[in-house]
Amino acid sequence: MYNFINGKLKCLNNNELFDTVISNSSLTFSDTAKQVFDAGRELWKYYHKQPNCNVNASLYDIKEFFQGRNAKGRMNNSSEDKIYTLLIDTLRLRLKVLAQDIEPKVYEYEFLKH
Repeated sequence: MYNFINGKLKCLNNNELFDTVISNSSLTFSDTAKQVFDAGRELWKYYHKQPNCNVNASLYDIKEFFQGRNAKGRMNNSSEDKIYTLLIDTLRLRLKVLAQDIEPKVYEYEFLKH
């Protein structure tokens, strides 16, 4: 993934459904996308400061770590950890803003038609 983002990976895909060539230039991200990365990175750093953390944890694993599970085995909706709550709220807000930026492009590039 690192090589792909930095434009070091060429990929020719010559099948009938997708006939594309990926250029050899690095990807650029909007400021909104960078804010999502930053918010996620802060949550990731906070999680890895915890004892017994899983170094290969996904976002789901991190949420489970802080929010825990109830008696029925379902993940709790909230956490008592104030810092985690602030970080996950920030990440969710940034993701909503990014979704608003992407939404018009879904129709503009005809992923979905009106």
